Amino acid sequence: MKIDISSYKHIVILTGAGISSASGLHTYRGKGGIWEKYNVEEYGHIDRLADHPEQIWELFGPLRGELKNAKPNNAHFALAELEKNITAAQTFTLITQNIDGLHQLAGSRNVIEYHGTIHQTGCSNPDCELAPFDDNNSYPNKAPLCPECASPLRPCIVLFGEVIPALQDWKTKQALRDCDLFISIGTSGSVYPAAGFVRSAEYAGARTICINLDPMSPPNPAFKEEHLGKAEELLPDLLGVSIDKLG
Repeated sequence: MKIDISSYKHIVILTGAGISSASGLHTYRGKGGIWEKYNVEEYGHIDRLADHPEQIWELFGPLRGELKNAKPNNAHFALAELEKNITAAQTFTLITQNIDGLHQLAGSRNVIEYHGTIHQTGCSNPDCELAPFDDNNSYPNKAPLCPECASPLRPCIVLFGEVIPALQDWKTKQALRDCDLFISIGTSGSVYPAAGFVRSAEYAGARTICINLDPMSPPNPAFKEEHLGKAEELLPDLLGVSIDKLG
């Protein structure tokens, strides 16, 4: 069933790892994901930067190698096309939990990278003046050191035990407060605070839609509609985007 986007003024999209699976990237918690190989909450914890920073790079560095050949799929392109069609009387906000940058490659502009981006490296010392910089090195052998203060460098992503950066958090809350259409795509709905976004949208009176490969377990009553299937196949039809325009 096609969603009549013209009926809504403030559209908020939330995406998770599932939207990038058709681009050849594993979902974190799915089969073949890094949760099968690592204790991610331990290896990817902020405390590791102080005692074992190489484990942070062992966990997340390989993703940079995967992304060198990864391309956006039709789900990414459908959302980018939707944003292009938004009128001056509407707003469109894309909140992604992904750190892969594929939404921007597809052409999306108003993107909140809620968990940061794997494509940049920064210093782990909050008092250091080194600015984050674009970086595609994986650092497989040991953690690199900051040229300014000699502290370990880190990928510019939100690690376990860290709070969401204030700007991302503020922009997200602003979008959810006003939204009248909320669509969640390819996310397990189990990682907070993002798992609570649908409840905020529900409080705002939004129509709430979940698009996933499998049913949510347990179901989230805040979602009033659920569409099951591959996002790259479902989204163009649901959003009324012509497949000829994509890719």
